[in-house]
Parts: sequence; structure tokens; C-alpha cells
Amino acid sequence: MDTPQTAICSAKGCRADALWVLVWNNPKLHTPDRRKTWAACDEHREHLSQFLGVRGFLKEVVAVADWTPEDARDAS
Repeated sequence: MDTPQTAICSAKGCRADALWVLVWNNPKLHTPDRRKTWAACDEHREHLSQFLGVRGFLKEVVAVADWTPEDARDAS
């Protein structure tokens, strides 16, 4: 069985391992059931969450260890 690659933080210039998945959706571009994801390290979790939250895009924040790609498809 292959081991998954370690996710890297989505913050510009950051190369740290991601510990969080920020699940989001832009209602002007995406259908309500569509989910996009950003990865975040501990240092950038709050900043990236605020960036998405201010715009009304943030749906949830999940620990990488608890998240699976199916979660994004099944989210509503």
C-alpha cells in the first residue's frame, strides 16, 4: 500500500507540513455542494481561515489526520 504524500501548507512561500485542511466554497463560482481545500500549518491556520472567513467562503477546518478526499465530495 502506498503512503500518502505529506500535504504542504498553502500559504505563500511556506513549505511546512500541513496539519489542517480548510474546506471552502466561493458561492459566486461554485455550486453549493462543491468544496475546495487549502492545506495549512499551525502557523498559518488562523491567517488562511480569516482570509476565507471574511469573504464568507470558509465551510470548515479539519485536522489532516481526520480528513479524507471523500469528505470534500460528501460535504453539503
